[in-house]
Amino acid sequence: MSLPSGHIQVLTALPATGNGRYLYLGRVLGASTATSRDGEEIRLGRSDLVFCDPTRPRSLRFDGACEMTVFRISRQRLALSDEDLDRVTGMAVRGDSGLGGLVSNVLVTLTNEADAHGADVIGRLTRSAVDLIIVLMMELLQSGTDMSASLTTPGGRDMLHQIKAYIDEHLTDPDLSPRTIARAHHISVRYLHKLFQSHGATVGTWVRQRRLDSCRTDLSLTFNRNTTVAAVARRWGFSSPAHFSRSFKEAYGMTPREWQSLAAS
Repeated sequence: MSLPSGHIQVLTALPATGNGRYLYLGRVLGASTATSRDGEEIRLGRSDLVFCDPTRPRSLRFDGACEMTVFRISRQRLALSDEDLDRVTGMAVRGDSGLGGLVSNVLVTLTNEADAHGADVIGRLTRSAVDLIIVLMMELLQSGTDMSASLTTPGGRDMLHQIKAYIDEHLTDPDLSPRTIARAHHISVRYLHKLFQSHGATVGTWVRQRRLDSCRTDLSLTFNRNTTVAAVARRWGFSSPAHFSRSFKEAYGMTPREWQSLAAS
């Protein structure tokens, strides 16, 4: 795939990726024809999407002119294995319906509005667009086979480790949620759930258990003997004392007060 020089516009500064490798997503601007690695002829219409990587053999070949807007995405942001990137490269997606249509519309809006807004707004729109692209890629991969294998790769494990460390640092924040966690790591909420599901947990369950563990530790400390259970619960992000007490008993087989009394004795 060749890109004409002088037609690349950087919308927002990209963080250092460490490897300099990218995946390219093209949005087709006019009808054209491409050929797959297997020799299959693929007809592309206006607004269709094509995943490209000139270094990978599955990239489509364009025998004639094909005008498109090309978006460059850091592979590190995608957190996918080489195998999954090989599979998605060369895929073409209809841009007039479904999730492909949503992504295509967001990308054309992003392109058209690049000069109308400041860097902060465009930066937020760009990050949202990347999240949508990740969701689209997951849907494409899941249509052929389960994606869970890719989430157990070193990239997926490293991302999950970072997210768990972030959760531990923000347990006292009552607004901690899958949405805020995903936003802090520039990934989609759906991808966040997939990461935890591949390791046998849900995001909500993990956050609740880490908070319960912290409450249990606090309730057993000597200097907290005179602290109320409700105060400890609020400290670690539980807004409802009744809900906290029920969750604590389900997890440890006794109420918070019983645990506090046991620790005191």
